[in-house]
Amino acid sequence: MPVVPISDLAAYDGQEVTVRGWLYNIRSSGKIIFPILRDGSGLLQCIVFKNNVTPEVFEKAKALTQESSLELQGMVRKVPEGKTAPGGYELDVKDLAVFQLVPADQPFPITPKDHGVEFLMDQRHLWIRSSRQHAILKIRHEIVRAVRQFFDDRGFVLVDTPIFTPAVCEGTTTLFEVGYFDEKAYLTQSGQLYNEATAAAFGKVYCFGPTFRAEKSKTRRHLTEFWMVEPEVAFATLDDVMVLAEEFITSIVQNVVKNRRAELLALERDVQKLERIAPPFPRLAYDEAVTNLQSHGSEIRWGSDFGGGDETILSQQFDRPVMVHRYPAQVKAFYMEPDPARPELALCVDVLAPEGYGEIIGGGQRASSLELLNERIRQHGLPSEAFDWYLDLRKYGTFPHAGFGMGIERAVAWICGLEHVRETIPFPRMLYRLKP
Repeated sequence: MPVVPISDLAAYDGQEVTVRGWLYNIRSSGKIIFPILRDGSGLLQCIVFKNNVTPEVFEKAKALTQESSLELQGMVRKVPEGKTAPGGYELDVKDLAVFQLVPADQPFPITPKDHGVEFLMDQRHLWIRSSRQHAILKIRHEIVRAVRQFFDDRGFVLVDTPIFTPAVCEGTTTLFEVGYFDEKAYLTQSGQLYNEATAAAFGKVYCFGPTFRAEKSKTRRHLTEFWMVEPEVAFATLDDVMVLAEEFITSIVQNVVKNRRAELLALERDVQKLERIAPPFPRLAYDEAVTNLQSHGSEIRWGSDFGGGDETILSQQFDRPVMVHRYPAQVKAFYMEPDPARPELALCVDVLAPEGYGEIIGGGQRASSLELLNERIRQHGLPSEAFDWYLDLRKYGTFPHAGFGMGIERAVAWICGLEHVRETIPFPRMLYRLKP
């Protein structure tokens, strides 16, 4: 008897199969028991008729408890007209084996009643089994798959970058310092500096991995450990990567809408809003954005970076991501190329997701001048010896280049329509959470 995942049962209509999984729910009506099984690929309604099984099997079914692990054998049947069941198929059970019966006096801690967020986060290792969390993480998987496909199909080379680094990338105040034998090291904030080296070797590259920010923030948009994809393109300008970014985001959203519509609907996401995501994205110069914000009541002044509230005000005005470009150089990283027309501005861009979700992409054109980078490193008070290898890139064939980084969790939060990024990653790390 073939062992079949629930998602494939349609191909076995009228046949006897074996399914394995965990008890999601159960109800009974006298001589009939209805266990609902989940196996990671879907949910399956099973039917145990007392007259169709042995007394031992029926008693086993009666004693089942939530999240007990099972093996069921039976006939696959299409659900009759007028009736509903998850997936449209059910299993007429003939036999049942229990791998482990969850003790009735120690029941599964997450029940259909309302639980507080802290309780659910403490039970995160179990909470991910729920239908809502399952849908979110399936969408995350689709986003990751779409990210890789987008760059792979366009000739980018995936080149991994180190987790331990000797130098800062995004600012000294958000570094996780660790002992590295007899010297100091830091957990990476970004793979970008190393991407610049690999772009000189391969032309178009991307890295994709965990990054860390020791930011003492408790907002709904922040994690201390998150996953980021970062492309870097040789001989590219700011305008080039702005086009790349809008094509990238559009491709991801289209893939999720196409392949994970059921999960989006399970989350009650307004799919029509996602279907409207298409190039070109609106573009606002920083100067225009500041004027816009001030007209909407923000107290921002020219020269300041945007706060979460400012990003929300801007992004709520558009039905697709908006690109804000050319910020003051003083609020951006040391490696940004200055605008030749206005050197006080950086050739950079932030992409703000609609519906108030804020920045999901940050990037720009990199400084290609050795003299300028040396001066910037000095101005930022950074140890020049930690950047000697990086400065070599400007000594041996320096070239214009640009790229960006997208945090996966913020993209998942926006596409799923979530209130907080803590649900976008299996085991979130936040200011006051290191467990489970």
